[in-house]
Amino acid sequence: MRTPSDSRLQRQSAKRPASDLLPSAALSEGTPGRILVTALRLFAQRGFHGTSVRALAAQCELQPGALYVHFPSKEHILAELARLGHEAQQTALRTALLEAGDDPAEQLVAVVKSNATLHATYPQLAIVVNEELYALPDELAGPALALRQQSSALLFDILHRGIETGRFQCRSALVTAAAIGAMGLRIPYFYEPWSGLEVAALAELQAELALRMVDCVHIARRT
Repeated sequence: MRTPSDSRLQRQSAKRPASDLLPSAALSEGTPGRILVTALRLFAQRGFHGTSVRALAAQCELQPGALYVHFPSKEHILAELARLGHEAQQTALRTALLEAGDDPAEQLVAVVKSNATLHATYPQLAIVVNEELYALPDELAGPALALRQQSSALLFDILHRGIETGRFQCRSALVTAAAIGAMGLRIPYFYEPWSGLEVAALAELQAELALRMVDCVHIARRT
C-alpha cells in the first residue's frame, strides 16, 4: 500500500547516495550491490509490484537476462533487502543492549534510541522492508521474519525483566512491546532530516516516550 509520504520518500531516494540507502555493512561491491541499491530506490518510488524486472535492469544498465545471473528473481532481490534490513536492526539492537549494562531501564533507552536512529537514517529501507515483505512467499520471507522475531523477543525480554524487578509498571509486556515497536516503525512516515529536529534528539524523544509507557520517566533526561 502506498502512503501520503511516498512523494517525499521518492525525492529522498532519488537524491541519496548508495551509502545513505543501505547500512555500510550491507553494501555489496560490484553488480549485486548496484542491483540492490537500484531496486531499493525503485521499490521506494514505485512499489515492489510496480517495478518490472525490465525497468530495474535498465536502471542498472543491464540486460534483463544479466540480472538473473546475480538474483534468480525480483522476489529474491526483495528478500535480500529484507534480510539485510532486519539483520542491520538486529545487530544494532544487540550492540545497544550489550553496551547498556544490567538496568532494564537503561537497556530500554539504549534499544529504543538505536531503533529510532536506524529508522530515521534509512527510511526507504525501513518502509520497503516492512510494507513489501508480505509480497514474498514464505520460504523467501522466512529469514527476515526470523530476524524480526528475534528483535521483538529482545525488546519483550527487557520489558519482562523490568516488570519482574519492579523497575517498570505496565500491565502487559506484550502490548507495550508492540506499541514501542510501532512507534519506531512510524518514523519514516513523518520525519524530515531538515525539519530542525536532529536524529539524536528524535531518538531521545522516543526513548522518553518508551519510559513513560512503562512508568519509568525519572531517568529519561539522564541518558
